[in-house]
Amino acid sequence: VQLQASGGGFVQAGGSLRPSCAASGSIFSINYMGWYRQAPGKQRELVADITSGGRTNYADSVKGRFAISRDNLKRTVYLQMNNLKPEDTAVYYCNELPPRDSWGRGTQLTVSS
Repeated sequence: VQLQASGGGFVQAGGSLRPSCAASGSIFSINYMGWYRQAPGKQRELVADITSGGRTNYADSVKGRFAISRDNLKRTVYLQMNNLKPEDTAVYYCNELPPRDSWGRGTQLTVSS
């Protein structure tokens, strides 16, 4: 499986972004997928996940602000991020649950106050 996230950027607090993650090399439609993030000096954490059937879960820190979705035909997972805060600054990755050893390319999000 190869996973490549894109669509991060630099935004002001309160702004929005919608990064995406393209997957290749597996039967994507049956995979339990998640968005993870790693802030400087912190451990990587799971922020949102989505089952093959579309059921979602969120970390408390992003609940009500982030929305994960998937397009199985495009083999892509999205993360709509609204009302961004400086503490959301991190590199964002997608991976399966549980995560594969290979993390692929992440995308940097920087939120200014």
